[in-house]
Amino acid sequence: MRRVSLVVVVALVVLAGCTAPISDAEDELDGDRELGRVGDYNATDTIEIDGSGPLTEDEREAVKHRAMARIEEIRGLEFEEDVELEVVNREEYRERWQQDRDPASQFTNELWRGAFVVDGETDVNEAFDELYGDSILGYYSDGRIVLVVDDDDRIDRTTLVHELVHALQDQQFGLGSGGATIDERRATTGLAEGEAEYVPSLYDERCGEQWECLDAATPDTAPPDQRSFNAGLFLSVYTPYAEGPTFVAHRHETTGWEGVDAVHEDPPTSTAQLIHPERYPEARPADVTVEDRSTSEWEPLTDDGERRTETVGEATLFATLWSNGVIGRPLGEGSGEYSRYNYSHPATDGWAGDTFVAYGDGNETGHVWKLAWESEGDAREFRDAYVEVLESQGADAVDSADGVYRIPDDEEFAGAYRVDLEGDEVVIVGAPTVTDLEAIHRPSPTSTAIAPAAPPTAPTPEATSRTGAPADASVPVNP
Repeated sequence: MRRVSLVVVVALVVLAGCTAPISDAEDELDGDRELGRVGDYNATDTIEIDGSGPLTEDEREAVKHRAMARIEEIRGLEFEEDVELEVVNREEYRERWQQDRDPASQFTNELWRGAFVVDGETDVNEAFDELYGDSILGYYSDGRIVLVVDDDDRIDRTTLVHELVHALQDQQFGLGSGGATIDERRATTGLAEGEAEYVPSLYDERCGEQWECLDAATPDTAPPDQRSFNAGLFLSVYTPYAEGPTFVAHRHETTGWEGVDAVHEDPPTSTAQLIHPERYPEARPADVTVEDRSTSEWEPLTDDGERRTETVGEATLFATLWSNGVIGRPLGEGSGEYSRYNYSHPATDGWAGDTFVAYGDGNETGHVWKLAWESEGDAREFRDAYVEVLESQGADAVDSADGVYRIPDDEEFAGAYRVDLEGDEVVIVGAPTVTDLEAIHRPSPTSTAIAPAAPPTAPTPEATSRTGAPADASVPVNP
Protein backbone atom coordinates (compact mmCIF):
# COMPACT_ATOMS: atom_id res chain seq x y z
CA MET A 1 0.00 0.00 0.00
CA ARG A 2 1.21 3.51 -0.74
CA ARG A 3 1.61 5.78 2.25
CA VAL A 4 0.92 9.51 2.27
CA SER A 5 0.98 12.63 4.43
CA LEU A 6 -1.20 15.71 4.55
CA VAL A 7 0.15 19.08 3.40
CA VAL A 8 2.69 20.46 5.88
CA VAL A 9 3.27 24.13 6.77
CA VAL A 10 6.95 24.99 6.47
CA ALA A 11 7.44 28.68 7.35
CA LEU A 12 5.29 31.73 7.98
CA VAL A 13 6.45 35.35 7.85
CA VAL A 14 4.48 38.57 8.31
CA LEU A 15 4.91 41.21 5.63
CA ALA A 16 6.31 44.54 6.84
CA GLY A 17 5.38 48.13 6.07
CA CYS A 18 2.15 48.60 8.01
CA THR A 19 0.37 51.69 9.24
CA ALA A 20 -3.05 50.96 10.76
CA PRO A 21 -3.28 50.93 14.56
CA ILE A 22 -4.25 47.81 16.50
CA SER A 23 -7.32 48.17 18.73
CA ASP A 24 -9.91 45.99 20.41
CA ALA A 25 -13.23 45.21 18.70
CA GLU A 26 -16.63 44.54 20.20
CA ASP A 27 -17.48 40.88 20.87
CA GLU A 28 -20.86 41.39 19.22
CA LEU A 29 -20.71 42.67 15.66
CA ASP A 30 -22.99 45.54 14.67
CA GLY A 31 -25.73 44.27 12.41
CA ASP A 32 -26.05 47.71 10.79
CA ARG A 33 -22.36 48.05 10.00
CA GLU A 34 -20.97 48.38 6.49
CA LEU A 35 -20.26 45.05 4.74
CA GLY A 36 -16.49 44.59 4.60
CA ARG A 37 -15.68 46.36 7.87
CA VAL A 38 -15.15 44.30 11.03
CA GLY A 39 -14.12 45.99 14.28
CA ASP A 40 -11.70 48.74 13.28
CA TYR A 41 -10.64 47.18 9.99
CA ASN A 42 -11.53 47.39 6.30
CA ALA A 43 -10.27 44.99 3.66
CA THR A 44 -7.58 47.38 2.40
CA ASP A 45 -6.10 48.29 5.78
CA THR A 46 -2.52 47.50 6.74
CA ILE A 47 -1.46 46.43 10.22
CA GLU A 48 1.69 47.35 12.10
CA ILE A 49 3.39 44.21 13.38
CA ASP A 50 6.21 44.45 15.94
CA GLY A 51 9.18 42.09 15.63
CA SER A 52 9.57 38.83 13.76
CA GLY A 53 8.38 36.36 16.40
CA PRO A 54 4.89 34.98 17.02
CA LEU A 55 2.06 37.51 16.86
CA THR A 56 0.84 38.98 20.11
CA GLU A 57 -2.79 38.48 21.10
CA ASP A 58 -3.64 42.04 19.95
CA GLU A 59 -1.89 41.48 16.63
CA ARG A 60 -3.77 38.21 16.09
CA GLU A 61 -7.08 39.93 16.77
CA ALA A 62 -6.24 42.68 14.30
CA VAL A 63 -5.19 40.21 11.60
CA LYS A 64 -8.32 38.14 12.25
CA HIS A 65 -10.73 41.10 11.95
CA ARG A 66 -9.07 42.34 8.78
CA ALA A 67 -9.33 38.84 7.28
CA MET A 68 -13.03 38.72 8.24
CA ALA A 69 -13.59 42.05 6.48
CA ARG A 70 -11.88 40.71 3.36
CA ILE A 71 -13.91 37.50 3.38
CA GLU A 72 -17.10 39.56 3.61
CA GLU A 73 -16.01 41.60 0.59
CA ILE A 74 -15.23 38.47 -1.45
CA ARG A 75 -18.23 36.42 -0.38
CA GLY A 76 -20.87 39.14 -0.12
CA LEU A 77 -22.05 37.73 3.21
CA GLU A 78 -21.78 39.26 6.67
CA PHE A 79 -20.38 37.78 9.85
CA GLU A 80 -23.07 37.99 12.50
CA GLU A 81 -20.73 37.36 15.45
CA ASP A 82 -17.06 37.67 16.25
CA VAL A 83 -15.01 34.47 16.21
CA GLU A 84 -12.74 33.38 19.05
CA LEU A 85 -9.18 32.58 17.94
CA GLU A 86 -6.72 30.35 19.79
CA VAL A 87 -3.22 29.28 18.75
CA VAL A 88 -1.66 26.06 20.09
CA ASN A 89 1.52 24.20 19.27
CA ARG A 90 1.62 20.70 17.81
CA GLU A 91 2.28 19.03 21.17
CA GLU A 92 -0.70 20.74 22.79
CA TYR A 93 -2.90 19.67 19.90
CA ARG A 94 -1.77 16.04 20.13
CA GLU A 95 -2.64 16.00 23.83
CA ARG A 96 -6.16 17.25 23.02
CA TRP A 97 -6.66 14.90 20.08
CA GLN A 98 -5.30 11.69 21.55
CA GLN A 99 -8.02 9.96 23.50
CA ASP A 100 -8.55 6.50 24.87
CA ARG A 101 -10.98 5.53 22.14
CA ASP A 102 -12.52 2.14 21.75
CA PRO A 103 -11.28 0.05 18.84
CA ALA A 104 -13.29 0.25 15.63
CA SER A 105 -16.28 -2.04 15.18
CA GLN A 106 -16.11 -5.28 13.25
CA PHE A 107 -18.22 -3.65 10.54
CA THR A 108 -15.91 -0.66 10.12
CA ASN A 109 -12.74 -2.72 10.07
CA GLU A 110 -14.25 -5.15 7.55
CA LEU A 111 -15.38 -2.23 5.38
CA TRP A 112 -11.94 -0.63 5.09
CA ARG A 113 -10.26 -4.02 4.76
CA GLY A 114 -12.71 -4.97 2.01
CA ALA A 115 -11.86 -1.72 0.23
CA PHE A 116 -8.15 -2.67 0.44
CA VAL A 117 -7.39 0.49 2.38
CA VAL A 118 -6.67 -0.69 5.97
CA ASP A 119 -5.38 -4.24 6.40
CA GLY A 120 -6.88 -6.83 8.75
CA GLU A 121 -4.16 -6.42 11.37
CA THR A 122 -4.70 -2.66 11.80
CA ASP A 123 -7.56 -1.11 13.74
CA VAL A 124 -9.20 1.64 11.69
CA ASN A 125 -9.48 4.03 14.64
CA GLU A 126 -5.74 3.76 15.18
CA ALA A 127 -5.17 4.46 11.49
CA PHE A 128 -7.34 7.59 11.70
CA ASP A 129 -5.51 8.77 14.83
CA GLU A 130 -2.20 8.39 13.05
CA LEU A 131 -3.53 10.31 10.06
CA TYR A 132 -4.93 13.24 12.04
CA GLY A 133 -2.41 13.61 14.84
CA ASP A 134 0.40 15.09 12.76
CA SER A 135 -1.56 16.67 9.93
CA ILE A 136 -4.09 19.12 11.33
CA LEU A 137 -3.31 22.79 10.69
CA GLY A 138 -6.41 24.20 12.32
CA TYR A 139 -10.09 23.65 12.98
CA TYR A 140 -13.32 25.49 13.68
CA SER A 141 -15.87 24.37 16.25
CA ASP A 142 -18.79 26.15 17.92
CA GLY A 143 -17.71 29.72 17.21
CA ARG A 144 -14.05 29.09 17.95
CA ILE A 145 -11.00 28.65 15.72
CA VAL A 146 -7.91 26.77 16.86
CA LEU A 147 -4.78 27.14 14.74
CA VAL A 148 -1.98 24.61 15.18
CA VAL A 149 1.56 25.92 14.73
CA ASP A 150 4.94 24.23 14.95
CA ASP A 151 7.37 25.66 17.50
CA ASP A 152 7.37 29.48 17.24
CA ASP A 153 5.94 29.74 13.74
CA ARG A 154 3.44 32.49 13.06
CA ILE A 155 -0.11 31.72 12.09
CA ASP A 156 -0.69 30.86 8.45
CA ARG A 157 -2.85 33.18 6.36
CA THR A 158 -4.46 30.42 4.30
CA THR A 159 -5.39 28.34 7.36
CA LEU A 160 -6.82 31.36 9.17
CA VAL A 161 -8.94 32.38 6.17
CA HIS A 162 -10.05 28.77 5.62
CA GLU A 163 -11.34 28.43 9.18
CA LEU A 164 -12.95 31.88 9.13
CA VAL A 165 -14.92 30.80 6.06
CA HIS A 166 -16.22 27.87 8.14
CA ALA A 167 -17.28 30.35 10.82
CA LEU A 168 -19.14 32.39 8.20
CA GLN A 169 -20.81 29.24 6.84
CA ASP A 170 -21.86 28.25 10.34
CA GLN A 171 -23.41 31.65 11.02
CA GLN A 172 -25.17 31.89 7.65
CA PHE A 173 -26.16 28.29 6.86
CA GLY A 174 -25.19 26.07 9.78
CA LEU A 175 -22.53 23.38 9.75
CA GLY A 176 -23.05 19.68 10.35
CA SER A 177 -21.61 16.33 9.41
CA GLY A 178 -24.63 15.65 7.15
CA GLY A 179 -25.19 12.42 5.27
CA ALA A 180 -26.00 8.84 6.16
CA THR A 181 -23.06 7.18 4.38
CA ILE A 182 -19.32 7.69 3.92
CA ASP A 183 -19.91 8.87 0.36
CA GLU A 184 -22.68 11.32 1.24
CA ARG A 185 -20.69 12.72 4.17
CA ARG A 186 -17.67 13.25 1.94
CA ALA A 187 -19.93 15.03 -0.57
CA THR A 188 -21.61 17.27 2.00
CA THR A 189 -18.26 18.08 3.57
CA GLY A 190 -16.98 18.78 0.05
CA LEU A 191 -19.29 21.79 -0.16
CA ALA A 192 -18.07 23.22 3.17
CA GLU A 193 -14.39 22.44 2.60
CA GLY A 194 -14.54 23.33 -1.08
CA GLU A 195 -15.79 26.82 -0.32
CA ALA A 196 -13.26 27.15 2.52
CA GLU A 197 -10.48 26.29 0.02
CA TYR A 198 -11.84 28.32 -2.88
CA VAL A 199 -12.32 31.60 -0.99
CA PRO A 200 -8.68 31.69 0.22
CA SER A 201 -7.63 31.26 -3.41
CA LEU A 202 -9.62 34.36 -4.35
CA TYR A 203 -8.17 36.08 -1.29
CA ASP A 204 -4.62 35.18 -2.38
CA GLU A 205 -5.20 36.72 -5.81
CA ARG A 206 -5.57 40.15 -4.17
CA CYS A 207 -2.53 39.88 -1.90
CA GLY A 208 0.45 41.95 -2.93
CA GLU A 209 -1.06 44.59 -5.24
CA GLN A 210 -4.43 45.24 -3.57
CA TRP A 211 -3.89 43.95 -0.04
CA GLU A 212 -1.00 43.70 2.40
CA CYS A 213 -1.11 40.13 3.73
CA LEU A 214 0.52 37.67 6.04
CA ASP A 215 2.61 35.15 4.13
CA ALA A 216 0.94 31.86 3.30
CA ALA A 217 2.54 28.53 4.13
CA THR A 218 4.72 26.81 1.57
CA PRO A 219 3.27 23.32 1.01
CA ASP A 220 5.47 20.25 1.06
CA THR A 221 5.13 18.94 -2.48
CA ALA A 222 6.92 15.59 -2.15
CA PRO A 223 5.05 12.84 -4.05
CA PRO A 224 2.27 11.24 -1.96
CA ASP A 225 3.73 7.74 -2.29
CA GLN A 226 6.85 8.94 -0.46
CA ARG A 227 4.96 9.85 2.71
CA SER A 228 4.32 8.09 6.01
CA PHE A 229 0.53 7.85 6.20
CA ASN A 230 -1.93 5.38 4.72
CA ALA A 231 -2.49 6.67 1.17
CA GLY A 232 -5.92 5.14 0.59
CA LEU A 233 -7.32 6.44 3.88
CA PHE A 234 -5.82 9.86 3.28
CA LEU A 235 -7.23 10.13 -0.24
CA SER A 236 -10.70 9.16 0.96
CA VAL A 237 -10.66 11.72 3.77
CA TYR A 238 -9.02 14.37 1.58
CA THR A 239 -11.69 14.18 -1.12
CA PRO A 240 -13.63 17.26 0.11
CA TYR A 241 -10.44 19.35 0.05
CA ALA A 242 -9.27 18.05 -3.32
CA GLU A 243 -12.51 18.02 -5.35
CA GLY A 244 -14.68 20.38 -3.31
CA PRO A 245 -12.95 23.57 -4.53
CA THR A 246 -13.51 22.66 -8.18
CA PHE A 247 -17.17 21.93 -7.44
CA VAL A 248 -17.66 25.30 -5.69
CA ALA A 249 -15.67 27.17 -8.36
CA HIS A 250 -17.89 25.62 -11.04
CA ARG A 251 -21.03 26.72 -9.21
CA HIS A 252 -19.67 30.22 -8.61
CA GLU A 253 -18.54 30.68 -12.21
CA THR A 254 -21.82 29.39 -13.69
CA THR A 255 -24.43 30.62 -11.17
CA GLY A 256 -22.68 33.24 -9.02
CA TRP A 257 -22.53 33.27 -5.23
CA GLU A 258 -26.33 32.96 -5.20
CA GLY A 259 -25.91 29.54 -6.76
CA VAL A 260 -23.40 28.54 -4.07
CA ASP A 261 -25.82 29.75 -1.39
CA ALA A 262 -28.51 27.55 -2.93
CA VAL A 263 -26.27 24.47 -2.75
CA HIS A 264 -26.05 24.94 1.02
CA GLU A 265 -29.79 24.28 1.04
CA ASP A 266 -29.45 21.22 -1.23
CA PRO A 267 -25.93 19.78 -0.78
CA PRO A 268 -24.38 17.26 -3.18
CA THR A 269 -25.30 13.66 -2.37
CA SER A 270 -22.28 11.81 -3.74
CA THR A 271 -18.58 12.34 -4.35
CA ALA A 272 -19.36 11.66 -8.02
CA GLN A 273 -21.03 15.09 -8.05
CA LEU A 274 -17.91 16.67 -6.57
CA ILE A 275 -15.65 14.98 -9.12
CA HIS A 276 -18.05 15.76 -11.99
CA PRO A 277 -19.74 19.08 -11.03
CA GLU A 278 -21.91 19.03 -14.14
CA ARG A 279 -23.78 16.04 -12.66
CA TYR A 280 -25.17 18.17 -9.81
CA PRO A 281 -28.01 18.12 -8.90
CA GLU A 282 -29.66 15.63 -11.28
CA ALA A 283 -27.39 12.59 -10.97
CA ARG A 284 -28.38 11.02 -7.65
CA PRO A 285 -26.91 7.70 -6.44
CA ALA A 286 -28.78 4.55 -7.42
CA ASP A 287 -30.51 2.56 -4.70
CA VAL A 288 -28.44 -0.64 -4.59
CA THR A 289 -29.94 -3.56 -2.66
CA VAL A 290 -27.90 -6.51 -1.42
CA GLU A 291 -30.03 -9.63 -1.11
CA ASP A 292 -29.15 -11.78 1.88
CA ARG A 293 -28.08 -15.19 0.51
CA SER A 294 -26.08 -16.33 3.55
CA THR A 295 -26.38 -19.63 5.39
CA SER A 296 -27.27 -19.83 9.06
CA GLU A 297 -23.58 -19.84 9.97
CA TRP A 298 -23.11 -16.26 8.82
CA GLU A 299 -25.22 -13.32 9.99
CA PRO A 300 -25.22 -9.73 8.71
CA LEU A 301 -23.62 -7.36 11.22
CA THR A 302 -26.24 -5.05 12.68
CA ASP A 303 -26.65 -1.69 14.35
CA ASP A 304 -29.43 -1.54 16.96
CA GLY A 305 -30.89 -4.70 15.49
CA GLU A 306 -30.96 -3.41 11.90
CA ARG A 307 -28.70 -4.80 9.20
CA ARG A 308 -25.96 -2.25 8.73
CA THR A 309 -24.99 -1.04 5.26
CA GLU A 310 -22.56 1.51 3.88
CA THR A 311 -21.90 3.31 0.59
CA VAL A 312 -18.24 3.85 -0.28
CA GLY A 313 -18.61 6.04 -3.37
CA GLU A 314 -16.56 7.01 -6.40
CA ALA A 315 -13.85 8.96 -4.58
CA THR A 316 -12.94 6.15 -2.17
CA LEU A 317 -12.98 3.65 -5.05
CA PHE A 318 -10.44 5.89 -6.78
CA ALA A 319 -8.42 5.94 -3.54
CA THR A 320 -8.46 2.13 -3.50
CA LEU A 321 -7.22 1.81 -7.06
CA TRP A 322 -4.57 4.53 -6.76
CA SER A 323 -3.16 3.40 -3.41
CA ASN A 324 -2.87 -0.17 -4.70
CA GLY A 325 -0.99 0.91 -7.82
CA VAL A 326 -3.74 0.18 -10.34
CA ILE A 327 -3.99 3.86 -11.33
CA GLY A 328 -0.44 4.81 -12.23
CA ARG A 329 -0.77 8.49 -13.12
CA PRO A 330 0.26 11.29 -10.72
CA LEU A 331 -2.58 12.54 -8.55
CA GLY A 332 -2.22 16.09 -9.84
CA GLU A 333 -2.47 15.15 -13.50
CA GLY A 334 -5.62 16.73 -14.92
CA SER A 335 -6.48 18.58 -11.70
CA GLY A 336 -8.32 21.88 -11.91
CA GLU A 337 -7.08 25.38 -11.13
CA TYR A 338 -8.36 25.24 -7.56
CA SER A 339 -7.72 21.59 -6.72
CA ARG A 340 -4.48 19.82 -5.99
CA TYR A 341 -5.59 16.30 -6.95
CA ASN A 342 -7.76 14.80 -9.68
CA TYR A 343 -9.97 11.86 -8.64
CA SER A 344 -11.41 11.13 -12.08
CA HIS A 345 -10.45 7.90 -13.86
CA PRO A 346 -12.17 5.69 -16.47
CA ALA A 347 -12.29 2.74 -14.06
CA THR A 348 -14.42 4.71 -11.56
CA ASP A 349 -16.10 7.48 -13.61
CA GLY A 350 -19.11 5.27 -14.38
CA TRP A 351 -20.03 4.72 -10.72
CA ALA A 352 -23.78 4.88 -10.13
CA GLY A 353 -24.07 3.54 -6.56
CA ASP A 354 -22.86 0.86 -4.18
CA THR A 355 -23.85 -0.93 -0.99
CA PHE A 356 -21.52 -2.78 1.40
CA VAL A 357 -22.79 -5.37 3.92
CA ALA A 358 -20.54 -7.09 6.48
CA TYR A 359 -21.11 -10.57 7.89
CA GLY A 360 -19.85 -12.39 10.96
CA ASP A 361 -19.82 -15.99 12.20
CA GLY A 362 -19.11 -15.12 15.83
CA ASN A 363 -15.37 -15.10 15.26
CA GLU A 364 -14.34 -13.85 11.83
CA THR A 365 -15.88 -11.43 9.36
CA GLY A 366 -16.61 -11.25 5.64
CA HIS A 367 -18.58 -9.00 3.31
CA VAL A 368 -20.75 -8.54 0.25
CA TRP A 369 -20.20 -5.43 -1.81
CA LYS A 370 -22.51 -4.67 -4.75
CA LEU A 371 -21.57 -1.82 -7.08
CA ALA A 372 -23.87 -0.39 -9.77
CA TRP A 373 -22.49 1.25 -12.92
CA GLU A 374 -23.82 3.46 -15.69
CA SER A 375 -23.29 0.71 -18.27
CA GLU A 376 -22.10 -2.87 -18.64
CA GLY A 377 -18.87 -1.52 -20.11
CA ASP A 378 -18.28 0.59 -16.99
CA ALA A 379 -18.95 -2.47 -14.82
CA ARG A 380 -16.45 -4.57 -16.77
CA GLU A 381 -13.81 -1.85 -16.56
CA PHE A 382 -14.11 -1.62 -12.79
CA ARG A 383 -14.19 -5.39 -12.40
CA ASP A 384 -10.93 -5.67 -14.32
CA ALA A 385 -9.36 -2.93 -12.21
CA TYR A 386 -10.47 -4.63 -9.00
CA VAL A 387 -8.90 -7.89 -10.13
CA GLU A 388 -5.66 -5.94 -10.57
CA VAL A 389 -5.99 -4.84 -6.93
CA LEU A 390 -6.29 -8.50 -5.92
CA GLU A 391 -3.25 -9.39 -7.99
CA SER A 392 -1.24 -6.53 -6.48
CA GLN A 393 -1.90 -8.06 -3.07
CA GLY A 394 -0.63 -11.49 -4.13
CA ALA A 395 -3.93 -13.13 -5.10
CA ASP A 396 -4.05 -16.25 -7.25
CA ALA A 397 -7.10 -17.50 -9.14
CA VAL A 398 -8.56 -20.54 -7.37
CA ASP A 399 -11.17 -21.40 -9.95
CA SER A 400 -11.24 -18.98 -12.84
CA ALA A 401 -14.64 -20.21 -13.98
CA ASP A 402 -16.11 -18.96 -10.72
CA GLY A 403 -14.04 -15.77 -10.46
CA VAL A 404 -12.58 -16.87 -7.12
CA TYR A 405 -9.23 -15.62 -5.82
CA ARG A 406 -7.18 -16.39 -2.76
CA ILE A 407 -4.64 -14.12 -1.02
CA PRO A 408 -2.22 -16.21 1.08
CA ASP A 409 -2.40 -16.18 4.87
CA ASP A 410 0.93 -14.39 5.24
CA GLU A 411 -0.24 -11.32 3.31
CA GLU A 412 -1.86 -8.16 4.71
CA PHE A 413 -5.26 -8.74 3.08
CA ALA A 414 -5.30 -12.52 3.38
CA GLY A 415 -8.58 -14.22 2.49
CA ALA A 416 -10.78 -15.44 -0.34
CA TYR A 417 -12.58 -13.19 -2.83
CA ARG A 418 -15.19 -13.77 -5.51
CA VAL A 419 -15.85 -11.15 -8.18
CA ASP A 420 -19.06 -11.55 -10.18
CA LEU A 421 -20.28 -9.46 -13.11
CA GLU A 422 -24.09 -9.21 -13.26
CA GLY A 423 -24.96 -6.94 -16.19
CA ASP A 424 -24.18 -3.39 -15.11
CA GLU A 425 -23.39 -4.48 -11.53
CA VAL A 426 -20.28 -5.96 -9.93
CA VAL A 427 -20.72 -8.13 -6.83
CA ILE A 428 -17.67 -8.72 -4.63
CA VAL A 429 -17.68 -11.25 -1.81
CA GLY A 430 -14.86 -11.43 0.74
CA ALA A 431 -14.41 -14.25 3.26
CA PRO A 432 -11.75 -15.94 5.39
CA THR A 433 -11.76 -19.08 3.20
CA VAL A 434 -12.96 -20.16 -0.23
CA THR A 435 -15.65 -22.35 1.37
CA ASP A 436 -16.97 -19.37 3.29
CA LEU A 437 -17.62 -17.39 0.10
CA GLU A 438 -20.73 -19.32 -0.83
CA ALA A 439 -21.83 -19.52 2.80
CA ILE A 440 -21.80 -15.73 2.97
CA HIS A 441 -23.37 -15.10 -0.45
CA ARG A 442 -24.40 -17.68 -3.03
CA PRO A 443 -23.60 -16.47 -6.56
CA SER A 444 -26.40 -15.37 -8.84
CA PRO A 445 -27.16 -17.67 -11.77
CA THR A 446 -26.82 -14.63 -14.05
CA SER A 447 -23.29 -13.75 -12.95
CA THR A 448 -20.44 -13.86 -15.47
CA ALA A 449 -17.16 -15.58 -14.72
CA ILE A 450 -13.94 -13.61 -14.83
CA ALA A 451 -11.11 -14.54 -17.16
CA PRO A 452 -8.07 -16.20 -15.57
CA ALA A 453 -5.88 -13.83 -13.63
CA ALA A 454 -2.43 -12.90 -14.84
CA PRO A 455 0.52 -13.44 -12.49
CA PRO A 456 0.99 -10.60 -9.99
CA THR A 457 2.92 -7.71 -11.53
CA ALA A 458 3.46 -5.63 -8.38
CA PRO A 459 5.46 -6.53 -5.27
CA THR A 460 3.37 -7.69 -2.32
CA PRO A 461 3.48 -5.79 0.97
CA GLU A 462 5.06 -7.00 4.17
CA ALA A 463 3.40 -10.23 5.23
CA THR A 464 0.84 -10.33 8.01
CA SER A 465 -2.20 -12.51 8.55
CA ARG A 466 -5.81 -11.46 8.37
CA THR A 467 -8.01 -11.52 11.44
CA GLY A 468 -11.58 -10.50 12.02
CA ALA A 469 -11.05 -7.11 13.58
CA PRO A 470 -13.03 -5.11 15.95
CA ALA A 471 -16.38 0.17 15.60
CA ASP A 472 -16.64 3.12 13.84
CA ALA A 473 -13.95 5.61 12.96
CA SER A 474 -15.41 8.96 13.52
CA VAL A 475 -14.03 11.45 11.01
CA PRO A 476 -14.57 15.10 12.00
CA VAL A 477 -16.06 17.47 9.44
CA ASN A 478 -13.27 19.91 10.18
CA PRO A 479 -10.61 19.53 9.15
